[in-house]
Amino acid sequence: MIPEEDRGPAWLRDYGYADFSQIEADIQAMEQFATKLSANVKDSYAPHLSPVTDAMSTKLPDPPSEFIELLTFLFVHHEAADVAHQNVYNYANGTQGFATAAEDISKTYSGSDAFAHAKVRDVDKAFEQVGIPSDQTGEGAA
Repeated sequence: MIPEEDRGPAWLRDYGYADFSQIEADIQAMEQFATKLSANVKDSYAPHLSPVTDAMSTKLPDPPSEFIELLTFLFVHHEAADVAHQNVYNYANGTQGFATAAEDISKTYSGSDAFAHAKVRDVDKAFEQVGIPSDQTGEGAA
C-alpha cells in the first residue's frame, strides 16, 4: 500500500480507472451516424461492387507448365485477389452491421430519458448481435 503522503491529490486518485460501462451514449448522434453510414454504403460503395467483382473474377490464362516462376506468381496472385475480394464484401457487410447496430440502439432508447439509460455495455451488446466483436468497436478507447 502506498503511504498517504505519496498518493497525490484525492481528486486525481482515480484518474485512468474510469468505468467505461457507465459512459452514456448520445442516441441522437448514433441515429444520425447510422443513417449516414447506411446511406454511404448504399450510395457510394455498393454501386462499385459489381465492377470490382467482375474485374477480380477474370480468369487469367494458364501459362506453360515449364514456366514455374509464372505458375507460382499466378497462384499467389489468385490467393491475394481472393483475400482482397473477401475484404471488399466484408467491408460492406461489416459497415452495414455497424449501421444496423447503431439504428437498433437508437430505436431501443429513443425515449425522453434515453440518454441516461443507454450505456456502453448496451452499445457493445448491439454490435455483438450483428456479429461485430466488442474489441472492434473501440471499447475503452474514449
